[in-house]
Amino acid sequence: MKWKNAITDYSSYLKIERGLTKNSIESYVRDINKLLHYLELNEIIISPLKIEENEIQQFIYTVAKELNARSQSRLISGLKSFFNYLIFEDYRSTNPVELIESPRIGRKLPDTISTKEIDLIIAQIDLSHPQGERNRTIIETLYSCGLRVTELITLQLSDLFFEEGFVRVIGKGNKQRFVPINLQTQKYILLYINQIRIHTKPVKEFEDTLFLNRRGKQLSRNMIFMIIKDLVIKAGIDKKVSPHTFRHSFATHLLENGADLRAIQQMLGHESITTTEIYMHVDRSHLKNVMEQFHPRK
Repeated sequence: MKWKNAITDYSSYLKIERGLTKNSIESYVRDINKLLHYLELNEIIISPLKIEENEIQQFIYTVAKELNARSQSRLISGLKSFFNYLIFEDYRSTNPVELIESPRIGRKLPDTISTKEIDLIIAQIDLSHPQGERNRTIIETLYSCGLRVTELITLQLSDLFFEEGFVRVIGKGNKQRFVPINLQTQKYILLYINQIRIHTKPVKEFEDTLFLNRRGKQLSRNMIFMIIKDLVIKAGIDKKVSPHTFRHSFATHLLENGADLRAIQQMLGHESITTTEIYMHVDRSHLKNVMEQFHPRK
């Protein structure tokens, strides 16, 4: 079996069997292509069925100089997944990455911004600009619903259930969840739909897409990053703010105001509660307040 064929088959497996998104699949494939590039560069001719731990260990040593501990760990995990797939398909009997240790990494606390900073960012939007109303609605939706950027750009008109007060979100692995949406954000979305979006003719296949670019197509992830980066610079905020920052802030602010961790888990679409628990470490004063409020020996 050649590398290109193995990678193609693996990509199909990730899409069909595991239901991963296009971005996740590209990330997994990128890891394998790095290994393949290393082999070609060093004129090492060996198939994915014959490669052993020694060759992969040398590859890890080589790329480690350019990667931080977190990236190294993710790379090793990606390669391990690929060879586990080959075992699953009975192409191999062993995983050459199994005994390669990942570097120890600390648990990174999510970056957050305050409600004042969010208001300041939104205040920079020029609402007289044709895309201003859309951009304000995008940021309000990101923050009020805690969406991932991919979930935002793929949001459909048919996903809006405003009478019930929810939006339907298609998350990682095509898993569906319903997220509450407040009346203020509903108002912004309806304003955008009825007064702005109506003047843009959607391209075929994007008729149901909520947020459109000027050509009537779905917005790209990069465009959302660029919109936010520009507004943050204008606001004079000296922090690294991305679309995910609004998701982190959504969870952190809910927790600080007394929301139940399980409820936050459901709204974020986390499969495991341990993923959501990282927000418990963001503001320890919240834990102190809970203790003072609820412990019988105050």
